[in-house]
Amino acid sequence: MTPTALQGRVIAVVRAPAIPDVHGLVAALAAGGIPTVELTFTTPDVLRHVTAARDAGTPVGVGTVLTAEQATAAVDAGAAFLVTPGIRAEVAEVGVAAGVPVYLGAFTPTEVAAAVDLGATAVKIFPAGLHGPRYLSDLRGPFPDVPLLPSGGVNEQNAAAFLAAGAVAVCAGTGVVPPQAVAAGDWADITARATRFTTLMEGPG
Repeated sequence: MTPTALQGRVIAVVRAPAIPDVHGLVAALAAGGIPTVELTFTTPDVLRHVTAARDAGTPVGVGTVLTAEQATAAVDAGAAFLVTPGIRAEVAEVGVAAGVPVYLGAFTPTEVAAAVDLGATAVKIFPAGLHGPRYLSDLRGPFPDVPLLPSGGVNEQNAAAFLAAGAVAVCAGTGVVPPQAVAAGDWADITARATRFTTLMEGPG
C-alpha cells in the first residue's frame, strides 16, 4: 500500500465558503512547502475548482466524499485522490475501479482493518487529536505496513510527533488554510502559514 498521490508529508485540507482562485491557492501552499491539496465537498462548487486545477496541471484531491455518486463525480472532474471521513465502501469501490487512490477514514483497529480490506491506499486516522501521537504509534503495532494519515487536531505543535509516531503524512487544516483567508484570496498569509507549519514539522536542524 503506497499513497501514490502524495507529494511531501503534508496534505492541506481546505474547507472554505469560497475559493476565488484555485491556482493561486495551490501555488500559495506549494510556495510554503505543501504541494498536496485536498478540496472538500463542503466547499460550494468544488468540482469546478478540481477541474480547473487538473486542467492547469496541478491536480488536487477531493475530501468529505460520502457516496458513490460524489466519488464518481470527483473522479470525472479529475480528482487526484479521494478522502472519506469514515468507512465508505461505495466510495472505495469507485476509487479502486478507477485507479484513483482512496484514503478511507477510520479510528479503531477494526475500522483500520476494514479500510484495508476495502482497498484503501492509505487510512486516514480521524479525529487524530483525540488521543494524539501515542495512539497512532499503538496502531502501528498491528498495522506496520499500512500508511496512516492523521487528520483532525493536527497542528504545527504536534505534526512532528505524529510523523515520529509513524504517520506517512499529516493533514493540516484551518491552522494553515483558514476559511476566511482562502475566501479572501490572502495567498501571502497562507504561504506564511504553510511555511511555518512545514518548518516546525521538520524540527530543529
